[in-house]
Amino acid sequence: MNPTKVTLAPMIRVLIADGRAIVRCGLLHLFNLADNVEVMGVATHGGQVIDFLRTGVCDLILLDLSMPGVSGIELIRRIQARMPSLPMLVFGRHDNQRLALGALKAGAAGYVSKDVDLETLLAAVHKVAAGGRHIDAGLAEQMVFEGAAAQIEQPHEQLSKREMSIFKLFVGGKSVNQIADELSISNKTVSTHKARLMEKMGFQSNMEMLRYGIDRGLLS
Repeated sequence: MNPTKVTLAPMIRVLIADGRAIVRCGLLHLFNLADNVEVMGVATHGGQVIDFLRTGVCDLILLDLSMPGVSGIELIRRIQARMPSLPMLVFGRHDNQRLALGALKAGAAGYVSKDVDLETLLAAVHKVAAGGRHIDAGLAEQMVFEGAAAQIEQPHEQLSKREMSIFKLFVGGKSVNQIADELSISNKTVSTHKARLMEKMGFQSNMEMLRYGIDRGLLS
Protein backbone atom coordinates (compact mmCIF):
# COMPACT_ATOMS: atom_id res chain seq x y z
CA MET A 1 0.00 0.00 0.00
CA ASN A 2 1.46 3.34 -1.04
CA PRO A 3 1.96 5.90 1.73
CA THR A 4 -0.30 8.95 1.67
CA LYS A 5 1.42 11.94 0.10
CA VAL A 6 1.24 15.04 2.29
CA THR A 7 1.32 18.39 0.52
CA LEU A 8 2.47 21.22 2.73
CA ALA A 9 1.25 24.76 2.12
CA PRO A 10 4.04 26.97 0.77
CA MET A 11 5.79 29.36 3.14
CA ILE A 12 4.49 32.92 2.87
CA ARG A 13 7.12 35.58 3.43
CA VAL A 14 5.57 38.71 4.94
CA LEU A 15 6.75 42.26 5.51
CA ILE A 16 4.91 43.90 8.43
CA ALA A 17 4.53 47.66 7.96
CA ASP A 18 2.87 49.36 10.92
CA GLY A 19 3.73 52.47 12.90
CA ARG A 20 2.55 51.12 16.26
CA ALA A 21 4.96 49.02 18.30
CA ILE A 22 2.21 47.12 20.10
CA VAL A 23 0.62 46.10 16.78
CA ARG A 24 3.96 44.99 15.33
CA CYS A 25 4.73 42.91 18.43
CA GLY A 26 1.26 41.36 18.34
CA LEU A 27 1.57 40.43 14.68
CA LEU A 28 5.02 38.92 15.21
CA HIS A 29 3.63 36.79 18.01
CA LEU A 30 0.60 35.71 16.00
CA PHE A 31 2.62 34.81 12.91
CA ASN A 32 5.02 32.80 15.05
CA LEU A 33 2.03 30.59 15.82
CA ALA A 34 1.44 29.92 12.12
CA ASP A 35 3.31 27.07 10.47
CA ASN A 36 3.74 28.61 7.04
CA VAL A 37 4.17 32.36 7.60
CA GLU A 38 7.64 33.84 7.93
CA VAL A 39 8.16 37.50 8.82
CA MET A 40 10.97 38.81 6.62
CA GLY A 41 11.09 42.30 8.07
CA VAL A 42 9.31 45.01 10.02
CA ALA A 43 8.85 48.61 8.86
CA THR A 44 7.76 51.45 11.14
CA HIS A 45 7.32 54.11 8.44
CA GLY A 46 6.91 54.38 4.70
CA GLY A 47 10.59 55.05 4.01
CA GLN A 48 11.54 51.73 5.58
CA VAL A 49 9.08 49.91 3.34
CA ILE A 50 10.70 51.42 0.23
CA ASP A 51 14.18 50.66 1.59
CA PHE A 52 13.23 47.03 2.24
CA LEU A 53 11.95 46.59 -1.31
CA ARG A 54 15.34 47.63 -2.72
CA THR A 55 17.09 44.58 -1.28
CA GLY A 56 14.61 42.43 0.64
CA VAL A 57 12.25 39.75 -0.60
CA CYS A 58 8.69 39.04 0.49
CA ASP A 59 5.50 37.54 -0.89
CA LEU A 60 3.12 40.03 0.73
CA ILE A 61 3.12 43.36 2.57
CA LEU A 62 0.75 43.68 5.53
CA LEU A 63 0.32 47.43 5.44
CA ASP A 64 -1.06 49.99 7.89
CA LEU A 65 -2.33 53.20 6.27
CA SER A 66 -1.34 55.67 9.00
CA MET A 67 2.41 55.29 9.46
CA PRO A 68 4.74 58.29 9.85
CA GLY A 69 6.17 59.81 6.68
CA VAL A 70 4.91 58.59 3.32
CA SER A 71 1.85 56.48 4.04
CA GLY A 72 -1.70 55.71 3.04
CA ILE A 73 -2.74 55.75 -0.60
CA GLU A 74 0.47 57.49 -1.64
CA LEU A 75 2.61 54.66 -0.24
CA ILE A 76 0.44 52.06 -1.96
CA ARG A 77 0.93 53.88 -5.26
CA ARG A 78 4.71 53.97 -4.78
CA ILE A 79 4.88 50.28 -3.97
CA GLN A 80 2.64 49.49 -6.92
CA ALA A 81 4.88 51.52 -9.25
CA ARG A 82 8.03 49.83 -7.98
CA MET A 83 6.74 46.25 -7.71
CA PRO A 84 3.34 45.93 -9.42
CA SER A 85 3.13 42.17 -8.84
CA LEU A 86 3.73 42.34 -5.08
CA PRO A 87 0.45 41.81 -3.17
CA MET A 88 -0.50 44.32 -0.48
CA LEU A 89 -3.01 43.55 2.27
CA VAL A 90 -4.10 46.69 4.11
CA PHE A 91 -4.52 46.22 7.85
CA GLY A 92 -6.92 49.03 8.75
CA ARG A 93 -8.09 50.36 12.09
CA HIS A 94 -11.69 50.82 11.02
CA ASP A 95 -14.25 49.43 8.60
CA ASN A 96 -13.91 52.57 6.50
CA GLN A 97 -15.55 52.16 3.11
CA ARG A 98 -13.78 55.12 1.52
CA LEU A 99 -10.35 54.07 2.76
CA ALA A 100 -10.88 50.51 1.59
CA LEU A 101 -12.02 51.58 -1.86
CA GLY A 102 -9.14 54.04 -2.17
CA ALA A 103 -6.62 51.39 -1.16
CA LEU A 104 -8.01 48.84 -3.61
CA LYS A 105 -8.08 51.36 -6.45
CA ALA A 106 -4.48 52.37 -5.71
CA GLY A 107 -3.27 48.78 -6.02
CA ALA A 108 -3.87 46.93 -2.76
CA ALA A 109 -5.24 43.41 -3.12
CA GLY A 110 -7.18 43.35 0.12
CA TYR A 111 -8.40 45.18 3.20
CA VAL A 112 -8.83 43.62 6.64
CA SER A 113 -9.73 45.44 9.86
CA LYS A 114 -7.60 45.15 12.98
CA ASP A 115 -10.40 43.69 15.08
CA VAL A 116 -10.46 40.35 13.21
CA ASP A 117 -9.32 37.11 14.83
CA LEU A 118 -6.13 35.25 13.94
CA GLU A 119 -7.92 32.71 11.77
CA THR A 120 -9.52 35.42 9.62
CA LEU A 121 -6.26 37.34 9.31
CA LEU A 122 -4.32 34.24 8.27
CA ALA A 123 -7.01 33.32 5.75
CA ALA A 124 -6.73 36.81 4.24
CA VAL A 125 -2.92 36.58 4.13
CA HIS A 126 -3.05 33.21 2.35
CA LYS A 127 -5.69 34.35 -0.13
CA VAL A 128 -3.91 37.57 -1.09
CA ALA A 129 -0.46 35.95 -1.23
CA ALA A 130 -1.90 33.36 -3.63
CA GLY A 131 -3.05 36.10 -6.00
CA GLY A 132 -6.58 36.51 -4.73
CA ARG A 133 -8.40 39.49 -3.27
CA HIS A 134 -9.93 39.89 0.17
CA ILE A 135 -12.18 42.34 1.94
CA ASP A 136 -13.94 41.98 5.29
CA ALA A 137 -17.44 40.58 4.93
CA GLY A 138 -19.05 43.43 6.88
CA LEU A 139 -17.28 46.04 4.81
CA ALA A 140 -18.18 44.28 1.56
CA GLU A 141 -21.84 44.29 2.62
CA GLN A 142 -21.60 47.99 3.44
CA MET A 143 -20.17 48.69 -0.01
CA VAL A 144 -22.95 46.76 -1.71
CA PHE A 145 -25.83 48.40 0.13
CA GLU A 146 -24.38 51.89 0.52
CA GLY A 147 -22.31 52.07 -2.64
CA ALA A 148 -24.88 53.90 -4.72
CA ALA A 149 -25.35 56.63 -2.12
CA ALA A 150 -21.59 56.94 -1.61
CA GLN A 151 -21.07 57.50 -5.33
CA ILE A 152 -23.63 60.29 -5.39
CA GLU A 153 -22.29 62.13 -2.35
CA GLN A 154 -18.73 63.42 -2.63
CA PRO A 155 -16.64 63.11 0.56
CA HIS A 156 -16.28 66.90 0.93
CA GLU A 157 -20.07 67.27 0.96
CA GLN A 158 -20.02 65.86 4.50
CA LEU A 159 -18.16 68.92 5.79
CA SER A 160 -19.75 71.76 7.72
CA LYS A 161 -19.52 75.27 6.30
CA ARG A 162 -16.62 76.13 8.62
CA GLU A 163 -14.78 72.88 7.87
CA MET A 164 -15.19 73.49 4.15
CA SER A 165 -13.75 76.99 4.46
CA ILE A 166 -10.72 75.70 6.34
CA PHE A 167 -10.31 72.80 3.93
CA LYS A 168 -10.21 75.18 0.94
CA LEU A 169 -7.68 77.43 2.67
CA PHE A 170 -5.39 74.47 3.34
CA VAL A 171 -5.70 73.34 -0.26
CA GLY A 172 -4.88 76.89 -1.32
CA GLY A 173 -1.56 76.65 0.50
CA LYS A 174 -2.34 78.50 3.73
CA SER A 175 -0.71 77.45 7.00
CA VAL A 176 -2.50 76.92 10.33
CA ASN A 177 -1.34 80.36 11.53
CA GLN A 178 -2.44 82.09 8.35
CA ILE A 179 -5.87 80.48 8.47
CA ALA A 180 -6.27 81.40 12.13
CA ASP A 181 -5.47 85.04 11.33
CA GLU A 182 -7.76 85.14 8.30
CA LEU A 183 -10.74 83.61 10.13
CA SER A 184 -10.00 85.33 13.48
CA ILE A 185 -9.92 82.06 15.38
CA SER A 186 -7.22 80.31 17.41
CA ASN A 187 -4.57 77.99 16.01
CA LYS A 188 -5.97 75.22 18.19
CA THR A 189 -9.44 75.67 16.69
CA VAL A 190 -8.01 75.46 13.17
CA SER A 191 -6.10 72.30 14.05
CA THR A 192 -9.22 70.75 15.60
CA HIS A 193 -11.30 71.49 12.49
CA LYS A 194 -8.54 70.09 10.31
CA ALA A 195 -8.41 66.84 12.30
CA ARG A 196 -12.19 66.46 12.10
CA LEU A 197 -12.46 67.12 8.39
CA MET A 198 -9.62 64.70 7.62
CA GLU A 199 -11.37 62.04 9.70
CA LYS A 200 -14.70 62.66 7.97
CA MET A 201 -13.11 62.37 4.54
CA GLY A 202 -10.89 59.43 5.43
CA PHE A 203 -7.58 61.16 4.76
CA GLN A 204 -4.46 59.71 6.37
CA SER A 205 -2.03 62.46 5.33
CA ASN A 206 -1.86 66.11 4.29
CA MET A 207 -0.79 64.97 0.82
CA GLU A 208 -4.02 63.03 0.33
CA MET A 209 -6.06 66.03 1.46
CA LEU A 210 -4.23 68.41 -0.85
CA ARG A 211 -4.40 66.11 -3.86
CA TYR A 212 -8.14 65.60 -3.39
CA GLY A 213 -8.79 69.35 -3.18
CA ILE A 214 -6.54 70.26 -6.09
CA ASP A 215 -8.00 67.53 -8.34
CA ARG A 216 -11.49 68.95 -7.74
CA GLY A 217 -10.54 72.61 -7.85
CA LEU A 218 -11.54 73.18 -4.23
CA LEU A 219 -9.26 76.13 -3.56
CA SER A 220 -10.09 79.28 -1.66
